[in-house]
Amino acid sequence: MSQLKRTPLYDVYKDYGAKTIDFGGWDLPVQFSSIKEEHEAVRTKAGLFDVSHMGEIEVKGPDSLSYLQKMMTNDISKLKDFGAQYTAMCYENGGTVDDLLVYKFTDDHFLLVVNASNIEKDYKWLADHLEGNVEIKNLSDQTAQVAIQGPLAESVLQKLASNTNLSDIGFFKFQNDVDLNGKKALVSRTGYTGEDGFEVYCDANDVVSIWKDILEAGKEEGAIPCGLGARDTLRFEANLVLYGQELSPEISPLEAGIGFAVKVNKEADFIGKEVLLKQKEDGLSRKLVGIEMIDRGIPRHGYLVFKGEEQIGEVTTGTQSPTLKKNIGLALLSIENTAVGTEVEVEIRGKRLKAVVAATPFYKREKK
Repeated sequence: MSQLKRTPLYDVYKDYGAKTIDFGGWDLPVQFSSIKEEHEAVRTKAGLFDVSHMGEIEVKGPDSLSYLQKMMTNDISKLKDFGAQYTAMCYENGGTVDDLLVYKFTDDHFLLVVNASNIEKDYKWLADHLEGNVEIKNLSDQTAQVAIQGPLAESVLQKLASNTNLSDIGFFKFQNDVDLNGKKALVSRTGYTGEDGFEVYCDANDVVSIWKDILEAGKEEGAIPCGLGARDTLRFEANLVLYGQELSPEISPLEAGIGFAVKVNKEADFIGKEVLLKQKEDGLSRKLVGIEMIDRGIPRHGYLVFKGEEQIGEVTTGTQSPTLKKNIGLALLSIENTAVGTEVEVEIRGKRLKAVVAATPFYKREKK
């Protein structure tokens, strides 16, 4: 059995009572206290996540912008310096290579943040399509990332940020070289929970002290360490897709409901554009929807969905929502069965249980 990968924070997990699991080849905390407690903390106060398993790939050179325009579905030319953008990379057939964030420093310097399970695949995909005066570098091993998320995230992190007014960092904007108790970090107002908050990128050697400092600073606000379990329930309630479930080489960004990150009208050709344009023009044959159980049962990833005797799709993610206290799921269904209110059945342990197509996102935070 191959050795599981570990983040630079692995050795301090035990100090906070972490229970770890194998997550895509990484030994990561599924929870520290309980998934429900951690979920609640992020929705009402603040929670801190170790996301150092995510990948970081630097793109540099005079032709970086035109290269990324070819590789990404979104319009990178619209990105301003010190801005972040959510996008996808696609195969020629419209299937998804990965969904990712692009951070722009200048026209010739970008940072891509990719999913942990896709680091090597993404790097090879990018390298295989390099053109012009562009260099790419995999910085994943030397970079660590933590995410402080929740309505009190700013007040917690501000205690460490002596040289920066964090309220000046707008949504999907970032600042580089932010001083956090003497450690330099890139701080962006982004996240994967549906709440306000920040993602903090730093040198792998600095992350332990940043982690400890954030939790110490957040004691008064009730900030606690959080694991992958709460990260999943939080992102799911906010209808944020997960690669390997809502997105895959067989599922296009349009089918997964992230069409806002696909700009088929941008001037630049990008890989998969032709197929995605056709999907938009002809209409989709299936798409991702929310479902809410009527009968008692929890819809889980891979469970089949039926309308009468016809199988019409399958569940991509499902759980009991800690916020809504309902059994809900996301499912990829044939297009004629995707209207809100459509009654369907989910096969759970050999029984078909009633459910209904529901509006998403299941949860949306109130803007101040």
